Amino acid sequence: MSTLSERILGAPSGEYVDREVDIAFAHDGTGVLAREALREMGVENLPHPERLRLVFDHIVPANTGTTATLQADLRGYARSSGIELSDAGGGICHQVMSEGVVRPGMIVVGADSHTCTLGAFGAFATGVGATDMAAIWASGGTWFRVPETIAVNLAGRLTGAAEPKDIALTYVSKLGMEGATYRALEFMGDGAAEISMDGRLTISNMAVETGAKAGIFYADATTVRYLTEYGLAASPQTPEDCRYEQTVEIDLADVVPLVAVPHRVDTVREVEGVAGTHLDQVFVGTCTNGRYEDLARFARIIRGRKVAVRTLVAPASRAVLARAIATGVLADIVDAGCMVAPPGCGPCLGAHAGVLGEGEVCLSTANRNFKNRMGVGGEIYLSSVATAAASAIAGVIAVPEGA
Repeated sequence: MSTLSERILGAPSGEYVDREVDIAFAHDGTGVLAREALREMGVENLPHPERLRLVFDHIVPANTGTTATLQADLRGYARSSGIELSDAGGGICHQVMSEGVVRPGMIVVGADSHTCTLGAFGAFATGVGATDMAAIWASGGTWFRVPETIAVNLAGRLTGAAEPKDIALTYVSKLGMEGATYRALEFMGDGAAEISMDGRLTISNMAVETGAKAGIFYADATTVRYLTEYGLAASPQTPEDCRYEQTVEIDLADVVPLVAVPHRVDTVREVEGVAGTHLDQVFVGTCTNGRYEDLARFARIIRGRKVAVRTLVAPASRAVLARAIATGVLADIVDAGCMVAPPGCGPCLGAHAGVLGEGEVCLSTANRNFKNRMGVGGEIYLSSVATAAASAIAGVIAVPEGA
């Protein structure tokens, strides 16, 4: 009997396999590097352009003339080579790929470490470097070492103000930032079935923060229903009686609102323990928590109130933004005094659109709080959307209502 990674890759853990890739994508940063590698390799004709995607999300709109020129060159390459392009404003690569592109059983490779997000669909999704991506574009496939798997058994249901981001911070704190290096995390148990697709994307997203190669949910009725909305057919995946390297047990009823404190993702505290910490900025968005469900939750909490600290909200995609406009969610966010950024990564990577100054403190719904990530000398705390909303209103880190 096999783990889901073994079933998709077609071999037992520890073996090396060559496999064709179903979807391979890069963004405006890694795409430039992949294009340069292809030039050096002398490759012009790509064997499977229909499997490839370019997504402009990291520094959009362009912040300098140099950036704009590089992006213009990459746009031209996409047109000439037949690669589908999601241009500036389309959204974050992982979110765009989740909107009717990735399906269960696929092998998905992205030139970004958080490609593991897409394991939420029951796909084997993992990140590679730009040079590896160039080789995949040139050949249509790549090699893998089939990873050993750690089971993350989710039992019961979330209670109070806890949400999927708190589940992610819980398992990261249990495993540590190197505790699952080159392993696959398999999220299972009766609690997994209770989590929405948006929540699963959040949980899978942070698998790489433990060093994992992939973070996978089994496709089930929730997955099938979600993909049906995009006109895609899918079948559920049934877990087999397989052997796991390790099992991490999480009772969802015990999960409480959490915060990762600077400068490690696995240094996690209960929100109560850091409540009152001064904030200069709150950032809601990214590939971790910029989906519609996140924006709607944020809007419900701040509706009719005013934020007490500068607060930036970045929808994860154009589709998310459009839905937030249509439902009034965006109006609630703007009325509360928040700034709204174009769909994309925004300040998460510290390139533009809300970086921190020396000594400034940000509470972010992103996935990394490394030193200097959002600006030299800035400090980053990571939290759920509910905690971010409560804190934006209070002007300091605050415990969300219902916790």
